[in-house]
Amino acid sequence: MRPVGIGLAIALIAAVMAPAAAFAAKPPAAPAVSKENRERGMKDAAAVVAASGMDCQVADARFIGEGADPKTKKKTSYYELACTGGEGLVVAKSDVTVTYTCLETAVGPDGKPSNLSCILPANADPNAGLAPYLVKGGVTNCDVANGRALGRSDKSVVFEAACKNGDGYIIIAGNPPKADAAVEVNPCLGYDEGSSMACKLTDRAALLSVVDRLAPSIGKPCTVTNRGYIGVTQQKHENLYEVACKEGKGYILVQKADGTLDSAIDCGATDMCKMTDARQAQTEQAGLYTKLARKAGFECDVDRYFPFPARGGIDAVELTCKNRQDGGVGVFTGSTGQVFDCAHAEIEGYRCSNTKPELTYPTLTADLKKLNKPSCVVSSARTVGVTAEKHGYIEVGCADGLPGFMIEYSVTPLAPLNVLGCAQATGIAGGCKLPGNTKKS
Repeated sequence: MRPVGIGLAIALIAAVMAPAAAFAAKPPAAPAVSKENRERGMKDAAAVVAASGMDCQVADARFIGEGADPKTKKKTSYYELACTGGEGLVVAKSDVTVTYTCLETAVGPDGKPSNLSCILPANADPNAGLAPYLVKGGVTNCDVANGRALGRSDKSVVFEAACKNGDGYIIIAGNPPKADAAVEVNPCLGYDEGSSMACKLTDRAALLSVVDRLAPSIGKPCTVTNRGYIGVTQQKHENLYEVACKEGKGYILVQKADGTLDSAIDCGATDMCKMTDARQAQTEQAGLYTKLARKAGFECDVDRYFPFPARGGIDAVELTCKNRQDGGVGVFTGSTGQVFDCAHAEIEGYRCSNTKPELTYPTLTADLKKLNKPSCVVSSARTVGVTAEKHGYIEVGCADGLPGFMIEYSVTPLAPLNVLGCAQATGIAGGCKLPGNTKKS
């Protein structure tokens, strides 16, 4: 499945250019750093860093040796640098200076340790250098367990990072790689298994098991039968997974950068699902919500439904109806619940977005009649808010152009209690504000 928002500008990325091949005629690096090589490394370090263009604050350095191009006879000097708070480097200094990370020089083309392997004590764990790239790329919950270099181009260097929590990522850094420059981090699941960018340090099935960990947080019954990866959101760098449930439902799971569930989108409300028949799911779910709404006393032949973010095991959805103009908000737990019509739903903390406001005005006109104010036909309205004493207020304007009213409601149960003229309602959240309800200066 193709990732969403992953910019794979990597067509030019080639196999890792192994500097070990250019230095293969030299004897293997000694397991310990000689005094002479360290002294020369530290002596030349400032010039090496300047030539490399890196921002390395040198903590340790060593001179590795020299190699000559068989054709041009030009010499190249090799240095290893340990950088404070950054990745270890190997710098090939010549007319054109090339910088490699310790991960890139760890293994030669034959799969064996390279002659340019980093051996400074501070570079003992080259994987540690991947952490700043991950954080820069928006991943904050990866304690790196393993890593490898995949390749480089003139502009990019590519790494794979495997996390102790089982996650895996592909890191695309600049060339030379700097943690303070642009870094792109994408989940391993975003790459096909046959791709040259495929991860080798993590198991794909294990990576998908995150769906099983997230599913209990949906707040709705879901026995996982299938799972898949969709991609990454561009704005928040959140992972999107699809889950199919034994109960017949499916969801798009939105995972935050810290690994927790941000939200779950019902497959009946999106066309992103591939493992669940969205049309069938929506039809079946609409039928279920019709039954639940009628059971709650709200006559609605549900046409469409729009889920609110899941919270506390409550299934809250906005409903539009085939048999009535105004919709409502159903708040269900299991097979029971209640429905608030769109005229009053905002008092309960839910705003209808799919019922036009003017379609709710007859309900508010009826509330005024109950409170002995039959002369006002409501032509505008706004929900003012709810007090600490759980009294809600809705301001209404009247079609005749006369000043309107502030209607007071009880929240539990939801019912009109009292009505105040706007002249008497100045102490309620600053009073009336609708056009026609305020005095003209």
